Amino acid sequence: MPFFEEIEVGHRREIGAYTFTAESIKTFAAKFDPQRFHLDDEEGKNSLFGGLAASGWHVGSACMSLLVADGQRLAREAVSRGEEVAVWGPSPGFRDLRWIRPVLAGDTVTYVNVVIDKRSSASRPGWGILTARTTGTNQRGEDVYAITASAFVPMRGNGG
Repeated sequence: MPFFEEIEVGHRREIGAYTFTAESIKTFAAKFDPQRFHLDDEEGKNSLFGGLAASGWHVGSACMSLLVADGQRLAREAVSRGEEVAVWGPSPGFRDLRWIRPVLAGDTVTYVNVVIDKRSSASRPGWGILTARTTGTNQRGEDVYAITASAFVPMRGNGG
């Protein structure tokens, strides 16, 4: 992963896509969000969603999984080029989480991450705070998910 100084506001990164199958929706819901419209096809069809709907937490978890996998891929590529890789810190939080449209069984959501702000951390010398907006769009080009999240990113020379 890049160091704080190497990241530009406006940088856009496609992090991947996930297809929400009926099986994956029901499995996630049974464990983490057991509401009827996430668990049963008929209940989903008769709900406001009009079909078996993925939990919003499932949509967000798929996004997080793809974000981490993409970061690991970028780190492997940097190592293979002989570059130093920054080890990012935790996230101090998120805001503006939105489930814009239902994600139904069979939908494929593509996630994109755009850096919207960066600043030096006042409380942690040698670290910056990066803020990015991640959105998810279904196969019909409709926005279905959005979140603004921050992460601690080391500055060069901070031990990376």
